[in-house]
Amino acid sequence: MTAQPQVGLVLVSHSREVAESVARLATGLAAGGATAPAVAAGGTPDGGLGTSAELIADAARRADRGAGVVLLADLGSAVLTVRTLLAEGDELPPGARLADAPFVEGAVAALVTASAGADAAAVAAAAEEAYTYRKT
Repeated sequence: MTAQPQVGLVLVSHSREVAESVARLATGLAAGGATAPAVAAGGTPDGGLGTSAELIADAARRADRGAGVVLLADLGSAVLTVRTLLAEGDELPPGARLADAPFVEGAVAALVTASAGADAAAVAAAAEEAYTYRKT
């Protein structure tokens, strides 16, 4: 029996620790079956704060399971770096998309949805819907 392709999730943060922590949180909350990949792309190659196109592209390749990759970014330059990679067209897996979503809540919603077998459009929509979650 062959596993179904899953949408992968890439978490782009200015901090390696933040990206890795959110990936662990989302994975822990989505657990209970075949959890889709959540790959962190945080910080710079030397471990500093910032973003790296190379780390993002590598994380996207590692997250790709044949059904697309959804990227979530924490702050401005992370968003700009992802947009640049998308515009270049050859650095990210085909069908990669940036979700306009809150970083933590969006990551959890996206990973739960991806783990349920949804397509990339539904995974991105779930992440973006997290903007509507009320806490009061």
